[in-house]
Amino acid sequence: MEKYKHKYGAEQIQVLEGLEAVRKRPGMYIGSTSVRGLHHCVYEIVDNGVDEALAGYCTEINVVIEKGNVISVTDNGRGIPVEIHPKTHISTAETVYTVLHAGGKFGGDSGYKVSGGLHGVGASVVNALSTWTEVTIKRDGGLYQMYFEKGKTVKKLERIGDAEGTGTKVRFLADDTIFESLDYEYETLEKRMREMAFLTKGLKITLEDQREETPKKVEFCYEGGLISFVEFLNKNKEKLHKTPIYIEKSGEIPVEIAIQYTTSYSENIHTFVNNINTIEGGTHLEGFKRALTKVFNDYARSHNILKEKDNNLQGEDIREGITAVVSVKVKEPQFEGQTKTKLGNSEVTGVVQSMVNEALSTFLEENPNVAKAILEKCISASRAREAARKARELVRKKNALETSTLPGKLADCSSKVADECEVYIVEGDSAGGSAKQGRDRKFQAILPLWGKMLNVEKARADKIYGNDKLNPVILAIGAGIGADFDITKIRYGKVIIMADADVDGAHIRTLLLTFFFRYMRPLIENGNVYLAQPPLYKISKKGMEDIYCYSDEELDQKYKELEEKGILREQLGLQRYKGLGEMNPEQLWDTTMNPETRILVKVTMEDAMKADEIFTLLMGDEVEPRREFIQANAKYVKNLDI
Repeated sequence: MEKYKHKYGAEQIQVLEGLEAVRKRPGMYIGSTSVRGLHHCVYEIVDNGVDEALAGYCTEINVVIEKGNVISVTDNGRGIPVEIHPKTHISTAETVYTVLHAGGKFGGDSGYKVSGGLHGVGASVVNALSTWTEVTIKRDGGLYQMYFEKGKTVKKLERIGDAEGTGTKVRFLADDTIFESLDYEYETLEKRMREMAFLTKGLKITLEDQREETPKKVEFCYEGGLISFVEFLNKNKEKLHKTPIYIEKSGEIPVEIAIQYTTSYSENIHTFVNNINTIEGGTHLEGFKRALTKVFNDYARSHNILKEKDNNLQGEDIREGITAVVSVKVKEPQFEGQTKTKLGNSEVTGVVQSMVNEALSTFLEENPNVAKAILEKCISASRAREAARKARELVRKKNALETSTLPGKLADCSSKVADECEVYIVEGDSAGGSAKQGRDRKFQAILPLWGKMLNVEKARADKIYGNDKLNPVILAIGAGIGADFDITKIRYGKVIIMADADVDGAHIRTLLLTFFFRYMRPLIENGNVYLAQPPLYKISKKGMEDIYCYSDEELDQKYKELEEKGILREQLGLQRYKGLGEMNPEQLWDTTMNPETRILVKVTMEDAMKADEIFTLLMGDEVEPRREFIQANAKYVKNLDI
């Protein structure tokens, strides 16, 4: 990798302001103090090593979750500068960790050409939000170390010995008085480290979890970069062309793109700026989409695949079945929002668009078989879209002739204020009957469903309109589907899936979530979809109030608590609920519907890549990957009803 030639010393570290507000308002800097914010702290320290890799100086990063939830991140980059900083008059390394917006990432003559992280606040913010932080640096033949507590310097930087090579090691313990939990999720960190390795070709990243008796360790290094990334995303899908299309351009704004089409009906595009996942897209995505639409339409016209009488293909037709990763490097990125989810630099649109226009046009001319296969799918998608439009209009006309546009089985609530209303989508008529009797009619609506519904992973939109299982859901929510979905028109602030705690119930939940994920994604992104958690057990005894337990662990805990009070298991009655229909209306209200006592799980879009992989795996056409998944995970199944 070409090394960026600018200097990296004390004079490149610019100081913008102090650190006082971080502990008072941590959410402003890391998004939240939930588990999501906790993981963000790890990403920020890792990003510093990745920035060194992007500059051409780091080849390896090691991340360890030590016992006690201590995080250790080691890189073999240049090491943070150790000399006294001319403005702060303390060591440059201490400045980086104690002064907000102090870093080598500002201005034209900074230490980095491009960088990720929290606008240069990453190291100091992580330090401020940690009970303690220890930083060890190898640089200029010396081994240096400093120590902080809650963002304040306890031991200043001192040379503690000699060392060969260069690099930085950061160990920190997040502050449990700030974060809701210090329990790192190995799978979440694993996913992010894999992603970073894909995006930084040739960089080796290892992740080790030492908290259990048997440590877990994984290593990621991808010489294929984005090509490997797309192949990973499509590993459970049937491909239209074997090798991903790869486009790369250096220059003032380097752009790297990998594209592969599959037989699926969904669009799967991931965008990154300086290795930051821009989940809301932005100007780079806009340029990519514009170019894609123009190139395929121009090719289809010039090769007489689209006739003169035919309308142009629309963007959604051309993006059906696409998997793409778009990665750009921008010297001074402008992001919308503190947590960087959308790129705003207007100049990026034209750079990406012109580059894709040229490179993709050349590829299609040189690979006519691939071009033909993709365009056949695009034209098929166009016909399906037109059929869906006609089906949609037919449904609308039909509804306009009826006295009500709401499904007949829906028991609506009296309130019309969406934010205070909620609809329970309930499996089965018997459970629906109990829910209707037990609900609060002012703000709770009930929509019973029966039988298995359409698997939308294997169907286009034209098959969805008029489907007797899904149409009631579409009408009840009231905001349309797909490209027509309008989040401002939803009739309920909470859409709650309430299914039995068995295999059939899990299948219903998966089918509904697949539908929401593919055709009402803003509903999930906006935090409107929830899963109800009905109890698994009821403990009863004459003269004692019934106790409901929602897991095996909770059941064991309740038994222990009762035994401490002198009540033995033999004296207690135990009911295992196999279905919602076994509960009377009062029980259903007390356990699953009363806002004061119920447990709801919000469905989030934090991991769209993982969600897409799971939905494709469980609901798609490829049988072998699904069989392997079931065989690998069967040992974890609990409460399987036979």
